[in-house]
Amino acid sequence: MAEDCANPLFAGWLKEWMDEARERNSKGHLVYKKAYQSMKACPTKFQHASEADQLNGIGPKLCTRLNEKHVTYCNENGLPALKKPSRKKRVQVDGLDEEQSGNEDAAEEPATKKRKAKPYVPKLNSGAYALVKALGELDREGTKALSKKDLIDKAQPYCDSNFTTPSEPGSFYTAWKSIDTLLSKELVCTRGHPTKRYQLTDEGWICAVSIQNQENGTSTAVSTKSKKSKSTSTATTKSKDTAKEKPVNTAIDVVDIESEAEQEEQRTPLPKRIAIQDSGPSARRASAVLPLSTEPIVLKPGTFEVKLVLDTREVRTKTDRDYIANELKKYDVVADTHALPLGDILWIAKLKPGHAAAFQHRNAGDDDEGSDEIVLEHIIERKRLDDLISSIKDGRFHEQKFRLKKSGMRNIIYVVETITISSERQDIYGQSIESALASMQIVDDIFLKQTAKIDETIKYLARMTQSLKAMYEQKELHVLPSRTLDVATHHKTLEQLRAKTPSNAYCITFSAFCSLCDKSDSLTLRDLYLKMLMCMRGVTGDKAIEIQKIWPTPNALIQAYSELGSDAKAKETLVSNRLGKEIVRKQVGKALSAKIAEVWAG
Repeated sequence: MAEDCANPLFAGWLKEWMDEARERNSKGHLVYKKAYQSMKACPTKFQHASEADQLNGIGPKLCTRLNEKHVTYCNENGLPALKKPSRKKRVQVDGLDEEQSGNEDAAEEPATKKRKAKPYVPKLNSGAYALVKALGELDREGTKALSKKDLIDKAQPYCDSNFTTPSEPGSFYTAWKSIDTLLSKELVCTRGHPTKRYQLTDEGWICAVSIQNQENGTSTAVSTKSKKSKSTSTATTKSKDTAKEKPVNTAIDVVDIESEAEQEEQRTPLPKRIAIQDSGPSARRASAVLPLSTEPIVLKPGTFEVKLVLDTREVRTKTDRDYIANELKKYDVVADTHALPLGDILWIAKLKPGHAAAFQHRNAGDDDEGSDEIVLEHIIERKRLDDLISSIKDGRFHEQKFRLKKSGMRNIIYVVETITISSERQDIYGQSIESALASMQIVDDIFLKQTAKIDETIKYLARMTQSLKAMYEQKELHVLPSRTLDVATHHKTLEQLRAKTPSNAYCITFSAFCSLCDKSDSLTLRDLYLKMLMCMRGVTGDKAIEIQKIWPTPNALIQAYSELGSDAKAKETLVSNRLGKEIVRKQVGKALSAKIAEVWAG
């Protein structure tokens, strides 16, 4: 034991646990090592194990284990157990003692009142100001909402900064970034997915009226009712003036009518085609103006060009960000760069200028950036071996696999660059790497490509691009209309379509792909539940799915544990009793079942 430290018993036990963990090749030895070093360096003698939580690397669980060990040690050696030091209680006004009685007047003084937060009003001619003002021109009583493109067009005249390009060199932020502030402050809300549309909330209308009143020089202290009527009349007047200035654009009017119909959409199972049934009056008005087909939009060969797209974060090093794109040019491959919500590399069909407008008109409702680019059926996730190890350790590996499978991409490719790693890391993680890669190919049906270095990966990308250009530029593409897409049914719909006509290429626009694959927006309760289960070490995707089949929601699992009352043994074996006899990859043993119970049984 470490006799030279202030707490030799605690330090000795931590060292003992550290050595045991190292012998088992457990990652826990790093935790114990950090705790041991903190305890050994501490000059203060602790009266109780609970006091050790002030040290770096020692938390409540480790304190509890130290205390249990100390109690056992005291019992074995006939020593009195240390009592947990009591904390000083706060003096209450009701129980004043003699010393406090003279301060009654001070105790009875009222508490300082909290300052009331001022309502948020955007700065004049800022991005937020322009967005609120533009949305304030809509009819408050109506159901119309604006797409990103329409909102930017309306807001730009009121803003000093640009909504599409950064105002300063080297900056990545535009005035559009202000929409995040408005959404977080609940002044603006969105509807429709994946084609988002924006409108003001009740608080947003109050802010819009406040801005209007300031411009008119009137008092902002008016009733909500007067604000409502005033904003409506202002919006009406503005729209009339606008109507006088320029003729009405029929195509835009059709999109607006379609946006009204979005509220009344009712999604149903889609055995034959992707169609959103809607019998509401708005839908009838839309169909009277222009019948919007729900069948896939067919793009003929010659109307598009196949291009490779790199994620903006896909770099060789921090100081050589364009290495991959520059090397691809040597193979006559000019790569585009986009911020990809999923994967590192994919391929798109870029519509030629003469055909983009016609396609966007047919795909009404999707006018965001990337609406003229069609995502093809191949996607690549690239990993260096050291990054793969890190992703396996922190759980990103399983999450990325889950999201890739859920995306609906037909061909998922996992490129692993097998760079040299230290023999120590190879000994520790070699088996985990082999198991993960084998499972990915056999269980998840993901194609694995191993390369020796980044230059070999670039050659592979160049060959893939040439092959995909030859394959796709000679065939028709069937693009699913963005307005018919739904996160919950997208993957199943694609499976049905591909099963019916395997030779067809079913795709979606890049803007729709970004919305469907967004980490937060696309999460259903089931997805979130599975991610929660997979946070526990040992719970793989297959095991999480089997648990979800039996207990469909988090509440169902919690209720199942609560029904067992105080029977700890039954709780520990609840999951293993149901899944203990499944095939190996879906099997939940008693140890893992007890760990799940510890988290979910409370």
